[in-house]
Amino acid sequence: MRSAQVLWNDQLAGTLTQVDSSFYEFEYVDSWLADSTKPAISLTFPKSQKKFQSDHLFPFFFNMLSEGVNRKLQCRMLQIDEKDHFSLLLATSSKDSIGAVSVVPINPESK
Repeated sequence: MRSAQVLWNDQLAGTLTQVDSSFYEFEYVDSWLADSTKPAISLTFPKSQKKFQSDHLFPFFFNMLSEGVNRKLQCRMLQIDEKDHFSLLLATSSKDSIGAVSVVPINPESK
């Protein structure tokens, strides 16, 4: 299991978890849900108490990844399998992401 913090303008909004190779969860943190001034990070993730679950990486996060030649180059340089979308997301979306959302890996040692 691997997890990442989902930040909105550097503020913790939620947690994205890869439970296994074919199951993902996204959940807002309580403080984000409780603050009515905080927006949903996406229309596909309305603010609610429930956990969002999927058998593939959510399209919102998948679309944060590079495409084509850029993806191939990133994967080669970072030594990540091109089909390992979650690893690529963790490696590339904590910096230089377009928009307000970034995804930062949670160190397993810090748990």
